[in-house]
Amino acid sequence: MNILGISAYYHDSAAALLQDGAIVAAAQEERFSRKKHDARFPQHAIRYCLEEAGIALADVDDIVFYDKPLVKFERLLETYLSYAPRGIRSFLAAMPVWLKEKLYLKTTLKRELAELGGLKQTELPKLLFSEHHQSHAASAFYPSPFEEAAVLCLDGVGEWATTTAWMGRGHRLEALWEIDFPHSLGLLYSAFTYFTGFKVNSGEYKLMGLAPYGEPKYVDLILDNLLDLKDDGTFRMDMRFFNYCTGLTMTNARFDALFGGPRRESESRITQREMDIAASIQKVTEEVVVRLGRSIRKETGADYLCLAGGVALNCVANGELLRAGIFKDIWIQPAAGDAGGALGAALVAWHSKHDQPRQVDSGDAMSGSYLGPAYDTETIRRVLDAVGAVYQELDDETLVERAAEVMAEEQVVGWHQGRMEFGPRALGGRSIIGDPRSPKMQSVMNLKIKYRESFRPFAPSVLNERVGDYFEQDRPSPYMLIVAPVREAQRIAMTDEQKQLFGIDKLNVPRSQLPAITHVDYSARIQTVHAETNPRYHALIKRFEAKTGCGVVINTSFNVRGEPIVCTPEDAYRCFMRTEMDYLVIGNFLLAKSEQPMIEQDESWKQEFELD
Repeated sequence: MNILGISAYYHDSAAALLQDGAIVAAAQEERFSRKKHDARFPQHAIRYCLEEAGIALADVDDIVFYDKPLVKFERLLETYLSYAPRGIRSFLAAMPVWLKEKLYLKTTLKRELAELGGLKQTELPKLLFSEHHQSHAASAFYPSPFEEAAVLCLDGVGEWATTTAWMGRGHRLEALWEIDFPHSLGLLYSAFTYFTGFKVNSGEYKLMGLAPYGEPKYVDLILDNLLDLKDDGTFRMDMRFFNYCTGLTMTNARFDALFGGPRRESESRITQREMDIAASIQKVTEEVVVRLGRSIRKETGADYLCLAGGVALNCVANGELLRAGIFKDIWIQPAAGDAGGALGAALVAWHSKHDQPRQVDSGDAMSGSYLGPAYDTETIRRVLDAVGAVYQELDDETLVERAAEVMAEEQVVGWHQGRMEFGPRALGGRSIIGDPRSPKMQSVMNLKIKYRESFRPFAPSVLNERVGDYFEQDRPSPYMLIVAPVREAQRIAMTDEQKQLFGIDKLNVPRSQLPAITHVDYSARIQTVHAETNPRYHALIKRFEAKTGCGVVINTSFNVRGEPIVCTPEDAYRCFMRTEMDYLVIGNFLLAKSEQPMIEQDESWKQEFELD
């Protein structure tokens, strides 16, 4: 049986395909369209999934959409009526889109699917709709390694729900309770993302990365004014400070007054105020997540917890939850945001509608999240020849040896291998990698390769068998969704003078023997690398370790700021040539930048991608 899941029309459109319950393929539309967070109908992602499975759309049994648009429309109308006459501008801006497209989503979907599949609408497979948080919960529990687990979903908003708790047993998922719009931890965090000058639904991870530079001096202000947080982790927000129900912005003048002035303008200088605000909302978020975790444990008695929804991408909060020891272990869906809803929707149909049993994998069912397209040797060679690239084709052993060698010389390598990752993290399939021991590597990669803010941290990829030697982490973290402290033995003590530094001045003080991946609070966002799911990346790090004694490399996504992670060999070569990367490895081909034909670079491409 073939089941196709789709998420679309909000942000991060995606498609996922199950064959007899096994996850065969999953990908986000942005990787094909090259438009970050693309919300359009995921035609390219669907085509890829069908091709990967070797089937046509006519061979699909069920197509499942990840939420219920009519219920969402009901919430929109009720919200506007509740706040009337305020919000008339927002109402007038939203209604044409809803009346033209979203209200008739079933018709729109059928039209798009029929066109894509070359079918009449009457010939289409059955079209089903899951609930938004049900899709999230399914994406978290069903692929997890747990026979039985509680599930916590936290995001901006689905139809009505913003926070939901579930209990999963076997192939059953039972809804326990929910917190509804407008009270939302995700929207609270997005309000602060907006206020500090970053882009909502895109810049939240910047706020998280900025937090360690500040002091959490606004925590009480937030809890006394904005958020009524109960001991059990449930909460209500004081909507007088927020504008997202009725306006075209997230916050209002009352919010500005509370924090001593207007929001930071995008791309303007980041001040100590923004750093302290980031530290404060991050601390509040962690407290909410940990309290909710304790309540769910008490309520269900579950030993394990699964997480999904956009807030589950807050890897600092995830690390705090894990170290709180409330659960024996936690598992987070690597595509925790709306993209993962496509996979969850398909899983809902398989396990709920078709009542199919669940096979629990000792690891998990996500295959390391390597669920996107791969490219064979002939395809790669054809692409490289077409652009006049100069390359060496090497056998596996020599390729890994040469790549490890140039990394040990502080060279930056673009690494395009195997199947593309599903979810927002590059995990050694579409990565830019380097030597974490290099004190200059963070600034070089941020400013000359990624073209992004200097404060942004980089993550380590570490051999799974060595993770405990470098980090205070005693278990796998394959999806880069847990932040853990760097081990004391790896740290470099700060001088008294260095301890007095504030804000961005902390950036250039080396914190450990691995300065390029150690954040200013001695933490790192860890990816453990496993020979079972990514043998070539594991072999590369092993070889790097043999040369340097270091079983860790820097791993950042293969893209520049505002660009989706590269998908094809063409994307990879283009990004390589536009940046100051030193080497590119695609499949078994090694390319040195110094040997490439130097074409006059047209800098206009930097305007191509919207800043995040």
